Amino acid sequence: MVIVGVGQVGSTFAFALLSSGLANSIVLIDRNRELADGHAMDLSHGLPFAHPTTVYAGTYQDCRRADVVVVTAGVAQKPGESRLELVERNVEIFKDIIPKIATHDPKIILIVSNPVDVLTYAAIKFSGFTMNRVFGSGTTLDTARFRYLIASHCNVDPRNVHAYIIGEHGDSEVAIWSQVNIAGVPLLAHCPGCQSPCTEDERRAIFDRVRKAAYEIIAKKGATNYAISLALLRIVGAILRDENSVLTVSTLVDNYHGVSDVCLSVPAIVNRNGISRVIEIRLDETELEGFRHSARILKETIAAVGI
Repeated sequence: MVIVGVGQVGSTFAFALLSSGLANSIVLIDRNRELADGHAMDLSHGLPFAHPTTVYAGTYQDCRRADVVVVTAGVAQKPGESRLELVERNVEIFKDIIPKIATHDPKIILIVSNPVDVLTYAAIKFSGFTMNRVFGSGTTLDTARFRYLIASHCNVDPRNVHAYIIGEHGDSEVAIWSQVNIAGVPLLAHCPGCQSPCTEDERRAIFDRVRKAAYEIIAKKGATNYAISLALLRIVGAILRDENSVLTVSTLVDNYHGVSDVCLSVPAIVNRNGISRVIEIRLDETELEGFRHSARILKETIAAVGI
């Protein structure tokens, strides 16, 4: 496992990965070599309490045939800044680092840096890899937030809530309310027996909290790093354990509900080969228009920066 960029997200993910025991080796790469060395030392000193793992600061040569290279490198999102406003600065960074990674032929490149959908598209173009080998964390965390808030409202275990956020990881993302179910029971059928019926206003408030969560956390503590690290652990676990897990990762779509040639999040089956296939879920008319609107926004951004 290689992690490129060891800021707030990269270093927190490295700790989560070490604690999980999923990786035999963890390589940290950063333009600030001292920072990478420091994190590697700190993590290594905890090995007597963890699974046997090799942790060290490395170079892009360590990407050779790596199972997964996780890219968190990029300039940080500022308080109140849209993810899409980051695009020009981070595309320039990707023009430099993605070819350096790709030349060593890792099995899979997982993009985390924001705006993740645009940068995933850029990484596919700059690497020359097939779309199954390069994908982004996408709305995996947004979907988790969505499930958590529904579960809290209905007083059930979030692991028994099945719900998806698709489209852009950002302001134009779409909540697929029409497919939400709890233990196989559609949400609106579950609600009559619930102590907290899910009215249209309540559903709107839940989705509003999902969309604003990152902005709120960044305003309070400067960055989001814990939940995204657990989301990355879930994705990497699906790859390393060949789980065929359905996750809302950002992938290059081809005629997905009429949308093509853009990276955005849809439910996809993830295993040791990366993305096995995408699942085209049913969307109602409002959701379909929202999804296509999200795709248009991302395509306009991609065109604006000339990827």
